Amino acid sequence: MARYIDSVCKLCRREGEKLFLKGDRCFSPKCAIERRGYPPGQHGRQAKFRRKESDFGLQLREKQKARRIYGVFERQFRRYFREALRRKGLTGINLLIILETRLDNVIYRLGFASSRAQARQLVSHGHFEVNGRKTNISSFLVSEGDVIAVRQNNKTNVYFKDMAGNMDEGRVPNWLSLDGKNLSAKVSNEPTREHIDVTLNEQLIVEHYSR
Repeated sequence: MARYIDSVCKLCRREGEKLFLKGDRCFSPKCAIERRGYPPGQHGRQAKFRRKESDFGLQLREKQKARRIYGVFERQFRRYFREALRRKGLTGINLLIILETRLDNVIYRLGFASSRAQARQLVSHGHFEVNGRKTNISSFLVSEGDVIAVRQNNKTNVYFKDMAGNMDEGRVPNWLSLDGKNLSAKVSNEPTREHIDVTLNEQLIVEHYSR
C-alpha cells in the first residue's frame, strides 16, 4: 500500500488552511500555517499575485483537500465516489458519509487518537475490534449499530490505560455514542451533513468528477 511520507504540514500550506493532520501540533504556535501562511515551494510567497483560479482549479483543490483531510489516495477516492453515485440521495453528501464512516476516522472522532494518521496506525496494529472481532483495516466502513472497542488485551497498554475514564464524551459527534470508562463506542445512526464539520464544498468534488 502506498503512503505519503513527505511533511504533512506542506499539505496544509498548499490548501491555505489547517487540515489538522498533526494532532496537537496544529493547535500550537508551531503550526506551519501560523508560521508560514503561504504555499510551499520556491514561488510560494508570490502566490497572492497569481491570476484568479479557474473553475477546474477550484474543483481540483476541493477534491485534493478532501483526500488530504481523510488520508485517502486517488484510486480509493474514485472508488468511494462511484459508490456514492450508486447510493440514493445527493452524491456529495453520500461521499462525505462514506469517508466519515471509515474506521480510522471513527477512531479519531471518538478521541482515541489525536489525528487520523495516528488512528490509522492504531487500527493497523490491531488495537481495536468491531462487533467483537479484531479489525485492523483502517478503511473498514462501520454501519449503524456497530460496536467499536479497544481489544481486551490492549486495555492494559499504558496509552489506553491512561485514557480510560478521561475521555471527553462531549466532543464526540451525535451519531456516535462513547463509553469512555470501558473504551468502547456504538454507532447510533448514520452521520448526516450537519454532523460532518469539515470545511468542504462537496458539490465542487461532484462537478470535478462529472466533467
